[in-house]
Amino acid sequence: MSDFTPANARDVEYLAKLQDYYADWKSIPSYASLCEVFGIASKSWVKAILDRLGEAGFIERTPDGIWIPTSQFFARPLADASVPAGMPVMVSATQGEYHIIDEMLVDTPSKTTLIKVKGDSMSGAGIHDGDVAVVEKRDLANVGDIVVAIVDGDFTLKTLEKERGKFILRPENPAYPIIRPHGTLEIFGVLVGLVRKYRK
Repeated sequence: MSDFTPANARDVEYLAKLQDYYADWKSIPSYASLCEVFGIASKSWVKAILDRLGEAGFIERTPDGIWIPTSQFFARPLADASVPAGMPVMVSATQGEYHIIDEMLVDTPSKTTLIKVKGDSMSGAGIHDGDVAVVEKRDLANVGDIVVAIVDGDFTLKTLEKERGKFILRPENPAYPIIRPHGTLEIFGVLVGLVRKYRK
């Protein structure tokens, strides 16, 4: 995605306020309400702002004239530089390209599901209790893939391995045993991403 170069210097600020409002109420309000949201007095100014945001591809009109968000509306800026886990580095005020989180994690929406992780058996792989696993549904996987598998009728999230020619499921925590299926092992899907929200 390309950078957002606003036609008006304050459009980035107006877009941010509109995004915050939408996050709370899941709608784009009336011009009168947007006067308050934007902190301006004129409905004609509001219309001009929305028209510019529409031209930039963040919102669009339905056939009956209602403003709605486009997929670009949900894009978030990706910083130009990576953040090291060691010593801090100087932070630049500039932002990189905009990206949509869904597009970064999901290749095939119709085959993708979100599954909440329970327990700490995969903590060694950085997967923790309460995380949300982004899983692409497949019936085949490669050795070394982290998979959601159905083992003897139960779902589990583990690393797929082979032992003496047979598939096994290895936890990423030494406190848990390797799963060697007594009956069936069916692959439900492969982990393709992970979502974690840190509480304040």
